[in-house]
Amino acid sequence: MRLIICKNYSEVSCWAANYIAARINTFAPCPAKPFVLGLPTGSSPLGIYRELRGLYEKKHISFANVITFNMDEYVGLDAGHPQSYRRFMMENLFDYIDIDKRNIHILNGMAEDLTAECRAYEESIQACGGIELFLGGMGSDGHIAFNEPASSLHSRTRVKTLTRDTKIANARFFGGDPDKVPSTALTVGVGTVMDAREVLIIVSGHGKARALHAVIEEGVNHLWTLSCLQMHQRAIIVCDEDATDELKVGTVRYFKEIENSASERKG
Repeated sequence: MRLIICKNYSEVSCWAANYIAARINTFAPCPAKPFVLGLPTGSSPLGIYRELRGLYEKKHISFANVITFNMDEYVGLDAGHPQSYRRFMMENLFDYIDIDKRNIHILNGMAEDLTAECRAYEESIQACGGIELFLGGMGSDGHIAFNEPASSLHSRTRVKTLTRDTKIANARFFGGDPDKVPSTALTVGVGTVMDAREVLIIVSGHGKARALHAVIEEGVNHLWTLSCLQMHQRAIIVCDEDATDELKVGTVRYFKEIENSASERKG
């Protein structure tokens, strides 16, 4: 696991966006070999999406041969709902880049058969050759997507009941009222994320510090679902200084020294 420590959220977003762009460009996707990218929603990736739009405008990246799979969607919200994740993605990224809309995959929270919808989503990922890079954020309780604490680390895309803590955290998007947040959602599983050939997680703010400590310095634990990254062969966490407040001084120094040494070798 790599831990990239930046000064603030702005630098986290810039680093992550440039890394994604470099991965896509190095991959050199084409119609016969598309780059498959997993994407999150919420507050965490907003800065990255802004940076990616800027890179596209400057012609530093193209999404013409990129296929995307989003992590989750609320059950009961149609695509036009102001808080649906499909609308979020269109307004914050997809409407501004050259992605083929047929290459966009987002779970349908209005599907008549939600179990079949989840199964078909997993099958679509496999049909595309699997996800090359999965971008994600982390909840203050260490969860990824809607895989709440105690989710199976082998879980697949499924219907998930949301905890009160998650509804409170997301209430800011629903007029501050947790009771207006849907109680269930469709989400990729922990196992789905772990199947990606690379996972890139962004973490910012002191409110995520306790979870980051658990994910990095403690053992693999289904109560901190993102701790599964300890078992991934190619995982990167990009965080700001505030998010490291609960890490040991030696841990922070260790990861900074590794990245500094890598930069010196490249230089």
